[in-house]
Amino acid sequence: MLEVRFGDEYPRPQGGTQSRHRTGQSQIAGLLTLGCGVTRIEYVSSREIDKYLAGLAEPKRSTLQQLRQTILEVVPEAEQGISYQVPSFRVDGKVIAGFAAFKNHLSYLPHSGSVFPALRDELATYKTSTGALRFPIDTPLPKSLVEQLIRVRLAQAFPEG
Repeated sequence: MLEVRFGDEYPRPQGGTQSRHRTGQSQIAGLLTLGCGVTRIEYVSSREIDKYLAGLAEPKRSTLQQLRQTILEVVPEAEQGISYQVPSFRVDGKVIAGFAAFKNHLSYLPHSGSVFPALRDELATYKTSTGALRFPIDTPLPKSLVEQLIRVRLAQAFPEG
């Protein structure tokens, strides 16, 4: 079994040789493939979410910061990072929540198309699509709703737990 530490490099064999040259980078979901076949796992920390939020104007920034805090209160063990170019929260490697800012609204993202149907009555006053719950830029989601959204998503992501 390969032990992975954040920021460590693990060369992939190419024709029996191993190289650690750093020429040409491409990034895909936290996995960097460096030139000459070197692969490095890159941990995207909460600083990436800090940068995302810092780029937003008020009241979007404070509304999403409050949502972030609520998510972390509900699942304090969640790892923060960026997934699909938006802030996300992972539990045991599975994305269970996320959010995004748009011009005229904010979105809560459950990263599952089956969360909202399970909470149809609770979401009746919100506009939803398969994968996003829209809410006003100046009105945070109630903590009780975020708790329900995460509870449903966790039950789906970890059915045995």
